[in-house]
Amino acid sequence: MPIRSLSPRHPVRAVTGALLALCLAAPLAACGAGPAENREAAAAGYPRTIDNCGRTTEVHEPPQRVVTLNQASTELLLSLGLGDRIVGTSMWTDPVLPQLKKAADDLPRLAENMPSFESVLNTEPDFVAGSFASTLGKGGVATREQFDELGVPNYLSPTDCGTKNNESGGDGSRTAPLTMDVLYREIRDLATIFDVEDRGEKLIADLKGRLDDIDVEARGTSVMYWFANSESPYLAGCCGAPGIMTKAVGAANAFDDTHAEWPQINWENIADRDPDVIALGDLTRQSQTAESAEAKIRFLESHPVTKDMTAVREKRYVRMSGQAMNPTIRTVDGAEELAAKLREFGFAG
Repeated sequence: MPIRSLSPRHPVRAVTGALLALCLAAPLAACGAGPAENREAAAAGYPRTIDNCGRTTEVHEPPQRVVTLNQASTELLLSLGLGDRIVGTSMWTDPVLPQLKKAADDLPRLAENMPSFESVLNTEPDFVAGSFASTLGKGGVATREQFDELGVPNYLSPTDCGTKNNESGGDGSRTAPLTMDVLYREIRDLATIFDVEDRGEKLIADLKGRLDDIDVEARGTSVMYWFANSESPYLAGCCGAPGIMTKAVGAANAFDDTHAEWPQINWENIADRDPDVIALGDLTRQSQTAESAEAKIRFLESHPVTKDMTAVREKRYVRMSGQAMNPTIRTVDGAEELAAKLREFGFAG
């Protein structure tokens, strides 16, 4: 039995309470009116259609009730001045950027980690944005097809598709290095969807200018990026956001011989690589061991395999947010922090 929406502009407003329970229990094809049925005339300048990760995202007006499934998506929309459109957020690893704190203070968090599909639908969203296919996809909150069936436009960051293979196990792998141009595409896409193109171009110009201002050339210097987990640490492979940072300072990633996004590597192999500098994810979430930078340092300086590594003996640590280590607007922050520390350590070149 199809469940029609109360308004084509807010397609899931009718799917609440008992109807939501029915919809979640039944095949979704029987629950959504579908994005093309009973649609009102588009707003001026709309519809707008974006090719997104092999799918089409279409909106008939600037979204007004947005759920962001990852912190990166939240901070990007806040940077575009769209905080008043966000009705739910989730998947936080770090405190919000200081310049966005005021705008983020009243944002409802559906969950610190993965929210339920029901909690997302309860916000009555007219747009859903995610940074990772592991969140907006199979095994995550819901698949894009499930949101489509309910008539909810959705958008996945292009940094997590294209040359990224999410079917290769773990956090996926890349066939080619990620570039900032892909992140700039995400900014432009979302700015177009929300009719704030000028803000998008201003944000891109700022990020480009900051990267251009990095004047460190640390050739011959190896950097290791440790995101989390002390038993089987997640380290950066060659080609994700840490690759952008490493290239910006002219250094080398200690594990640039693997295309896995975040391979888990044992400490013996890490000690053999003996990187010059260690970048530490300074996370505030509590889902893995050694989340904070302090916890990572305590581990490195006490473990018999790691305490004699050069970077550990010399305390060559670079603390950066988890968001900087993922493909986000904070990747530029990470590059700046890395450059400053390399200069401090005498590797500026």
